[in-house]
Amino acid sequence: MTEQKKEFKVVRTLRRAAALTVAAGLLAVLFFGAGFFAGGKRTEHPPALDAVVVQNRMEQVSQLATAKYYYTNMGQFEQHGEFYGVKLPFSTKRFIVSYDGNIQAGIRLRDAAVEISETQLTVTLPAAEILSHEMDEDSLQVFDETRSIFNPITIEDYNGFLADQKDAMEAKAIANGLLDDARTNAGAVLEPLLRPLAEAYQLELIIQ
Repeated sequence: MTEQKKEFKVVRTLRRAAALTVAAGLLAVLFFGAGFFAGGKRTEHPPALDAVVVQNRMEQVSQLATAKYYYTNMGQFEQHGEFYGVKLPFSTKRFIVSYDGNIQAGIRLRDAAVEISETQLTVTLPAAEILSHEMDEDSLQVFDETRSIFNPITIEDYNGFLADQKDAMEAKAIANGLLDDARTNAGAVLEPLLRPLAEAYQLELIIQ
């Protein structure tokens, strides 16, 4: 075989190899493109955000106790025996008690309202309420106990008095802003819980 023919054969072989390489490259691109678009068709967008999803997220904290009120109080009970509206002598019973307690206030999140628009996720919290109130029995002390044989002190006197005292302390705590603080704190607790969800759907989060 002449040198010219050998050279021609080598060139032809190289051209054929180059053509095969290009063809393989094109096929790879085509298969990749087909796989990409097919995969694109199979990839589903995340489901639309609805109130149920948000409620489920908030159920993680369900009942949210967000403010506490600690107190020490002293109260006096006094009662007289009467006859037709006239105070009877030697019928006074009296005692003074001191005690410690704590009141917890918060939000019941199952009552929260959720609204979702194209641009906003809005959570409207219900009014805060007192969730628990405990008196420390170990702290209870009784002073200046005055008894009368005509009007003895009973366990009902103590229980009724302490129940009235609890109501009075709750009213005082509310007057001092306990429920307002609880509602404000609830928003601060929920914000980091719901913000990632809102950001995932590119929504502005509003907690009110």
